[in-house]
Amino acid sequence: MGNARILLVEDDDIVAGLIESLLGDRGLVVTRCADAEAGWAALEARGEFETILLDRQLPGMDGLALLRKIKELPRLRDIPVVLETSEDSTEAIREGLAAGAYYYLTKPIQPELMLAVVDAALEQRRQFLEIQTTALEAEAALLALDHGVFHCRTLAESRRLAHGLARGFPDPQRVLLGLQELLANAVEHGNLGITYADKTRLLIEGQWADEVARREVRPELSSRRVTITLEREPGAIRLTICDEGSGFDWHKYLELDPDRAFDPHGRGIAMARMMSFDSLEYRGNGNTVVVAIAPPPAT
Repeated sequence: MGNARILLVEDDDIVAGLIESLLGDRGLVVTRCADAEAGWAALEARGEFETILLDRQLPGMDGLALLRKIKELPRLRDIPVVLETSEDSTEAIREGLAAGAYYYLTKPIQPELMLAVVDAALEQRRQFLEIQTTALEAEAALLALDHGVFHCRTLAESRRLAHGLARGFPDPQRVLLGLQELLANAVEHGNLGITYADKTRLLIEGQWADEVARREVRPELSSRRVTITLEREPGAIRLTICDEGSGFDWHKYLELDPDRAFDPHGRGIAMARMMSFDSLEYRGNGNTVVVAIAPPPAT
């Protein structure tokens, strides 16, 4: 991820200096702004930043207000925004995530965790830009599809498929994040058997991608597939996602949990339920999830 551009909006010189030093050592190019107005001006002038690190408590316009402005502008809304905060109340966390924050980082900054989060955000941005063009080419065909069955085996395949399937919905941007999270969950935690604790540790140690790659070629796991069934009905567009894993206790992941808010992952299912779909229902032991979107009213 060397030379990737990071926008840092932080008014505390000590915190900003630490972040700039850590990211600079990784070869990342950091543009620092001391308030939200300056951050917005930088985004308007050159919106090519791959990730934004944004302090929630800023003088003048606060970080949450800037986050909302970013998510309202189509050319900026897909840039991952990581909120830094000292607020850890349930309501504050829900508010930030609902506004579109990619992750929360709590102060004082933990260097290993921050680097793991930035790496994940940069990877998501890279994948989005890579897949965007090819996904557009599939849009016309998917919008005409009433029933289809799709498969993916690897994490990379799940990401490409998420971008493609999103084009079959009236509002692709709305469902894309949810599809990415649910398909990745089916591959990682379902077919590859990576537990929540495993992923937390691997992300912080910088070993997560290597472990995924190792498991994807293990003989006992490499043949497992995720099956996605799309059905377009008069009252809904429905997707059923099934993996071949042993399932998991999905109940506690349906809501945003403040106890997990500062982990480097773990909010995907709740975010998908809140923001991407009109309904989300896990079935059985958790290796099947059904989501639906109501089509827009006919004009």
